[in-house]
Amino acid sequence: MSHNFFALISRMRYIGRWGLMRNTFQENIQEHSHMVAVLAHALAVIRRDVFGGEIDPGQAAVLALYHDAPEILTGDLPTPVKYYNPEIRDAYREVEDVSARKLLSMLPEELRPAYTPVLIQEEDGYHALVKAADKLSAHIKCLEELKAGNLEFRQAAQQTRQALEESPLPEVAYFLEHFLPGFHLTLDELQ
Repeated sequence: MSHNFFALISRMRYIGRWGLMRNTFQENIQEHSHMVAVLAHALAVIRRDVFGGEIDPGQAAVLALYHDAPEILTGDLPTPVKYYNPEIRDAYREVEDVSARKLLSMLPEELRPAYTPVLIQEEDGYHALVKAADKLSAHIKCLEELKAGNLEFRQAAQQTRQALEESPLPEVAYFLEHFLPGFHLTLDELQ
């Protein structure tokens, strides 16, 4: 019997993000998930090595890699729509849950226990960290668009920055202070 889980996962590259906004370059959920994984790993390392927290950076990265996997079946619902009101937000969460369970059903039975916590993520310390990495990734996308002269992302940049500054996670503040300034630089300035 053939299982189509990984073939479907590979289609993340066809799901675009920021659908309501004019983009100077398109971003898909595969690219986004990679960046969120990089950032979640970094935030976990900061939590562990700077603040003495107990967390597995590898687990944070894996959860981030799959955090948008249900969108393969649902598409990417723009944030203003997704969070327009509690009923829409809750209904979309149910749709994402059904999508995650459909993805799980595409795995052999013996692999499902390993992928269940990855696709159906609990609200725990990892969840908060991945959400923060997701917000950081969105903010970085906004900064890149602004650097390219696309003012369409000005308000989104302000909103994501404010959300990051209000984060209760000390590793987010650390990242904003020590690493975010580099995203304002040109390639020549980075070297």
